[in-house]
Amino acid sequence: MSPTARPRTRMTGVQRRLQLIDISRQLFSLRGVDGTTIEEIARAAGVSKPIVYEHFGSKEALYMEVVTNEYRELLSRITESLSGDDSSRVLLEKAALAILTYIEDCTEGFRILVRDAPPSQPEGTYSTLLTKVTEQVEHILADEFSRRGFSAEDGSIYAQMLVGMVAMTAQWWLDARHPDKRTVAAHVVNLAWYGLTGLRKDPALQDQQARQSPTAEVPPAE
Repeated sequence: MSPTARPRTRMTGVQRRLQLIDISRQLFSLRGVDGTTIEEIARAAGVSKPIVYEHFGSKEALYMEVVTNEYRELLSRITESLSGDDSSRVLLEKAALAILTYIEDCTEGFRILVRDAPPSQPEGTYSTLLTKVTEQVEHILADEFSRRGFSAEDGSIYAQMLVGMVAMTAQWWLDARHPDKRTVAAHVVNLAWYGLTGLRKDPALQDQQARQSPTAEVPPAE
């Protein structure tokens, strides 16, 4: 399937640019950057090829704009989820949910991020984003490890493990979509927080427990 060609309508420059980005996101998600042509983008938008070139200069520049927009959106969501004053456990919950919610809201964008590396970033945009997230998680774990009497230096190792686990689970859930995102997040945190020897049979997010029983006291982190 591909975006349906739309009749050409008179738009402002900003409106046309946003329209071309939206259509390109759909096509790049379906076919990848190499499988998409400027001609297809122009046809779907109901404009001529020169209009597309006028706004972006090249397919690669248009692709980079799409990728950059998605990168900033996902990074913003994750950063916000990790910036509160909650416990380390709840911050981990929120970060996992932030990624899964982004996938739910912006499926096409996430598919682009994990599939095609922009020419200017051969290592991959998603990989770059995860590196930034890992740095934030490392600070959180350093505080948690210090509180528990563990070496704060080990935080960087565990940060890589945690972010990698969430990232791989997110890529799996991109197509699976079952169970629901809160259940997936709860299981991710279950493994990350308790380890294999301390897994709970029916894991739940702590904020979910609090909502279900407002008067009940959430068990302290172990």
